Amino acid sequence: MVKSGQINIKNLVTLISVGVLVGTEFIGVAIAAGWAIAGLFQLGNTIALVLMVAFGALSIYALYEFMKRAVSLEPIRG
Repeated sequence: MVKSGQINIKNLVTLISVGVLVGTEFIGVAIAAGWAIAGLFQLGNTIALVLMVAFGALSIYALYEFMKRAVSLEPIRG
């Protein structure tokens, strides 16, 4: 059992692992979606980059919200 105020290493490792896994998926999907949409509608390289950056920023925000909720369910401190 973890004493109050100490870091729970098991929960910390779990949260880091989930953050890396979910973050990679979010960012990968965002960049692929921007590239695919620009290619499908033949929008050009500049618009493709704009879409990838916009979707990437949205995915980082989604990851932030996801991790906020994950930390509330798996507290790092005991």
